[in-house]
Amino acid sequence: MLKGKVAIVTGGTRGIGYAIVEKYLENHAAVVLCGSRQETADKAVASLKAKNPGWDVEGSAPDMLEYESIKAAFDGVRERKGRIDILVNNAGLSSSEPLSAYTPELFRKIMGLNVDAVFYCIRAVYDAMAAQGGGCIINTSSMVSRYGQPSGVAYPTSKFAVNGLTLSLARELGPQGIRVNAVAPGITNTDMMKAVPESVIKPLIGQIPLRRIGEPEDLANAFLFLASDAASYITGEILHVGGQARA
Repeated sequence: MLKGKVAIVTGGTRGIGYAIVEKYLENHAAVVLCGSRQETADKAVASLKAKNPGWDVEGSAPDMLEYESIKAAFDGVRERKGRIDILVNNAGLSSSEPLSAYTPELFRKIMGLNVDAVFYCIRAVYDAMAAQGGGCIINTSSMVSRYGQPSGVAYPTSKFAVNGLTLSLARELGPQGIRVNAVAPGITNTDMMKAVPESVIKPLIGQIPLRRIGEPEDLANAFLFLASDAASYITGEILHVGGQARA
């Protein structure tokens, strides 16, 4: 579905991001995954290469809070690969502190990675996508962008912002052939969820109409669809993939 496409996936070393990278590689894209450290990016690449040595995958670790670092890394991708067709903004940070314990520094840290970095990455690929006549940008939102959550205010706030950025840039960049969408995951079986006791998970599953939590592949399939030509007339959408779970 993605043969001949070049993709960049931030937050691609584990969880949903890793599943997206693997799904894109299975569908014949060339992928550059970004991690918080070069060591973790290289480890993810090695794991993927062990599954299929023929996959075209590289690892990178730009500073997501510094535009010039991101721009240099993405310009390098364009120089090596000739184009950038897909950008997945998946890197993010969450916290669950109540307002009484929330510091301005923590709020700014989460907004910095979840909002500022998304803008930086989009701006860094814009020139390449505009010059080649189009591209696809997919941002990771969250179910809490719809419902909010009872504590940890910066995370849902940041995802509301991601939705606004997605909708606005879809309108602005559409005439240049650049599609901008978002995927909003629900409760998903990542490493973080595996550490949650079964006594906590069972009541959560009981509140989900489909009676299960999501798997990373469920999300990866959504990211694959939106990146493919099958979604060529879809832009400005926030696709919720959570079994109708509610925060």
